Amino acid sequence: MNRSTDRLSRRRFLRGGLQALGAATVSAGLRSARAAAPLAVRISATELVTREGGGITLLQGAGCNVVAMRGPEGSLLIDGGLAVNSEALLQAAVAATGNARVSTLINTHWHPSQTGSNEPVGREGGLIIAHHVTALYLGRAARSACYEGSYGPLPEIARPKKTTLDRGSLEFAGQRIDYVYLPAAHTDGDLYVHFPERNLLVAGGPVSAESWPIIDIRNGAWLGGLVQAHETLASLAKPDTRVVPANGRLLTGADIARRRDIYQQLFKQLDAYLNRGFGPSDVIAARPLKAYEAEFGDPARFLDGAYRSLFLAYAPD
Repeated sequence: MNRSTDRLSRRRFLRGGLQALGAATVSAGLRSARAAAPLAVRISATELVTREGGGITLLQGAGCNVVAMRGPEGSLLIDGGLAVNSEALLQAAVAATGNARVSTLINTHWHPSQTGSNEPVGREGGLIIAHHVTALYLGRAARSACYEGSYGPLPEIARPKKTTLDRGSLEFAGQRIDYVYLPAAHTDGDLYVHFPERNLLVAGGPVSAESWPIIDIRNGAWLGGLVQAHETLASLAKPDTRVVPANGRLLTGADIARRRDIYQQLFKQLDAYLNRGFGPSDVIAARPLKAYEAEFGDPARFLDGAYRSLFLAYAPD
């Protein structure tokens, strides 16, 4: 992937050039940011670390995977699900951790499925941590390739108060927790969260379990960033590292290495298609991910976004 490092400096094209794509990058089948509240929300809990060992639980069903950790003065949450599911999620966090409140919330990025609990946590005095770009997005209305309509701005109380441009760490319940930037991978404000003493990695938006990821090309992401994110995560994870993706089942470090290989090969193939003058529909028809369709589903939307992102990244200065 010789070109990817050079092209990361061109992320501004992924922000500024998307007006020309208009609605072409937004599928009518995508979840709306303003979706109505479900009649019932079922939150499942999977214990990752016992309470005796620190108490870390994976909560699923709120709109994204959420990790909850027991703390001395309140729990830590990584991501917060959709706002319509927040009450059920926070109740599940109380049951899982035994803490009556959330003292710290980390947003892995700014999309509605990650930031729906920001307001209730902020109103209860919880500290919200995120990348600096995530804080900026939550202060205005934003459109995305990942949902219909617009999202935000969130009220001031719901916006992150502690941000990073690159990396940070905190001590929580006697554990060191690192949060680190993944540039231009799923958005332009992605973080992963690492529990080094627990061999646990929360990968956030760039990593998907049973389906193809979405590259938010309206907001700074491109295929090269997705590849680099998986290269970074694969270098950090051991084969048996437990990896929490944005949605779906728990993965391992070996799964991340496999996805890295798939995306590296795809990058090379799409680069070749670009040099041959293919358009997005030609790429979809060529089916470069045919070998993986039974496992991950129809890649058409993923391929469309990935290929369009190359056009934007390779635009001349």
